[in-house]
Amino acid sequence: MKADRCPSDDLSHTNCAIINPNDFPDNVQHIEVITGPSQHYIFSVKRYGGIPQQVVGFTMMSRKWAELSIGQNIDVKPYFFNPSSSSECLCTIVLEADFIQKKFGTSEPYDTDEMAREFLLQFSGQAFTEGQLLAFKFFDKKVLALIVKSLEAADLSAIKAGKEPKPKKTRMGRCLGDTIVQFDKGESSCLNLVGKSKGKIVRQSIINPDFNFNKMGIGGLDDEFNAIFRRAFASRVFPPEVVEQLGCKHVKGILLYGPPGTGKTLMARQIGKMLNAREPKIVNGPQILDKYVGESEANIRRLFADAEEEEKRAGPNSGLHIIIFDEIDAICKARGSVGGNTGVHDTVVNQLLAKIDGVEQLNNILVIGMTNRRDMIDEALLRPGRLEVQMEIGLPDEKGRLQILSIHCSKMYSYKKIAPNVDLGELSLLTKNFSGAEIEGLVRAAQSTAMNRLIKASNKVEVDPQALEKLLVEREDFLHALENDIKPAFGASAEALEHCLSRGIIVWGTPVSGILTDGELLIKQTLSAESTGLVSVLIEGPPNSGKTALAAEIAKRSDFPFVKVCSPADMVGYTESAKCLTLRKVFDDAYRSQLSCILVDNIERLIEYGPIGPRYSNIMLQALLVLLKNEPPKGKKLLVLCTSSERQLLKDLKMVSAFTSVLHVPNLSQPDHVISVLEQSEVFTKSELASIADKLKRNKIFVGIKKVLALIDMVKQVEDGFRVPTFLSKLEEEADEY
Repeated sequence: MKADRCPSDDLSHTNCAIINPNDFPDNVQHIEVITGPSQHYIFSVKRYGGIPQQVVGFTMMSRKWAELSIGQNIDVKPYFFNPSSSSECLCTIVLEADFIQKKFGTSEPYDTDEMAREFLLQFSGQAFTEGQLLAFKFFDKKVLALIVKSLEAADLSAIKAGKEPKPKKTRMGRCLGDTIVQFDKGESSCLNLVGKSKGKIVRQSIINPDFNFNKMGIGGLDDEFNAIFRRAFASRVFPPEVVEQLGCKHVKGILLYGPPGTGKTLMARQIGKMLNAREPKIVNGPQILDKYVGESEANIRRLFADAEEEEKRAGPNSGLHIIIFDEIDAICKARGSVGGNTGVHDTVVNQLLAKIDGVEQLNNILVIGMTNRRDMIDEALLRPGRLEVQMEIGLPDEKGRLQILSIHCSKMYSYKKIAPNVDLGELSLLTKNFSGAEIEGLVRAAQSTAMNRLIKASNKVEVDPQALEKLLVEREDFLHALENDIKPAFGASAEALEHCLSRGIIVWGTPVSGILTDGELLIKQTLSAESTGLVSVLIEGPPNSGKTALAAEIAKRSDFPFVKVCSPADMVGYTESAKCLTLRKVFDDAYRSQLSCILVDNIERLIEYGPIGPRYSNIMLQALLVLLKNEPPKGKKLLVLCTSSERQLLKDLKMVSAFTSVLHVPNLSQPDHVISVLEQSEVFTKSELASIADKLKRNKIFVGIKKVLALIDMVKQVEDGFRVPTFLSKLEEEADEY
């Protein structure tokens, strides 16, 4: 006989060989087509009077499978299944499905349960062979191309013997009305199969198989990374069918925020490497903005274009597209907060919101935003469904600092360029409130100090020829870098405290020792587990009584990792709003540390109090009242020390009640107090001190410690015989002023 085309489209969807009714008897339902030695193909037949005799019509898929050409001579004979043969009754057919015309594919879901029912209705009783190509018309949807991947036949002999039947693989068999039909998606196909009759899909893991978590290079961020993985990637590790059964949606946005240098960009970079996804698109916020109208919004659309195209083509089987926004606050400021009549920032935010979670939302994207200013970002972007996972990347603790130091010193250890006396555990204790970037800078500074020892700078710069062998980073290099080169931005204000304590603390009597003792108790109260986490103290007294020095001494004795001095001297010329923002930033920074101490010096100057009028800044007053009563986040401890020379003013302004406790610093009012200060200054002889003590008993004394110290400095410039009368006369003048 001769091979020819199938005479009609309807007959082609039957996947049968089309024969003339007169060529074979009516009882012939299947034929065997022989195209060469060991090339035998079994087809079920359909009779059609419109096809010539001695001609067999084959569909395009059948011709491709059997390697037939139109007009080819073929040997054809009837084929009969043996009713008693167990290898011919199929119990399972596994089919690989794809669109016949791939470029016209769609992400429309195809229900495999409905497909299986329709397949049995169309092809029950037909013969199928492993590797056979089929065309499948499923209702009014696009025609699918099927490949018979595997066949399993029922063991009829076991059923007859009353044993449990075990299906066995077979090359060819006949589909029955109760045959189980399963559909697998073809490789790289965009067909979206749903339902229970879907076979197991070999999925590519979302986690890169070559990625080693131990070599991430992220120190001190284990808890944060685990939290991000749990929220953002756990659902992507499971197969889509599991996620579908749970009815959950993937997280599409992560916001990393925190102080500069804490590892936000590094973590985003490592997330991109960890995931088996498309190459991440990294964009700085300011790059989005464009001077031409509409271009800024178009730039946002271009970032999501590849993800949109793949989503339409592949549906839920689309790969993951990662878009990383560095400094996202540059383009996503709160709408209405940016001046000007263009409204560019607002429309950019609107475009980004629409792309992440709009009406036509994308499910194959992960947007990672990074910022130091979370408070500036539009609140609509922070709701669930958008930048849903918000993780604060804070300052590392002692364990985290040790990890970071180990990462940055690993090469020095491997090449034996670090001295045995370097103890990373000791360095992790000494680097309180250091960020990851500052720890890296510390290591670089120590390396520079070590290299500098091998450089001779005379008329010209020369490097020791044996530098490679001699170069060794010592413990002293790290200590030198800690003392001189690298200071933590969020650490203790050591210089400001030393400036306040330039003359030290002179314990001239029980009032001073009592205040220092009370300060120790307040520090313990701050650290107490039962406390609310906030202890605020007002240290008040007359001018020049040493309030600031005592507050600085208490702050220093606390040994808290974060100590900040907020002084009116730092805000000269600031507007009221600028002062408020500066004060707020000091408190916000303090909330990031486990233990913090803030010294607010000279409150009446901060609120711009003037006795003539009187006048003061209500904005600063309200800001101070709010911040003094605002408890730090859970697990954080804050000690606030405030100084003032105007207790009555603060009482009138209802500020005194905002403090946990009030400490009074008095002036020197007893001769013993003054003599104690003079003895510690070692300026006067014993006889001079006795003379001064005798004169002071007859005079009224009321003077601040700072005034006494200033008088001592002045008396040092006077000749020996005139020191005592000069000191007493000046002291009397100071007392008369009060």
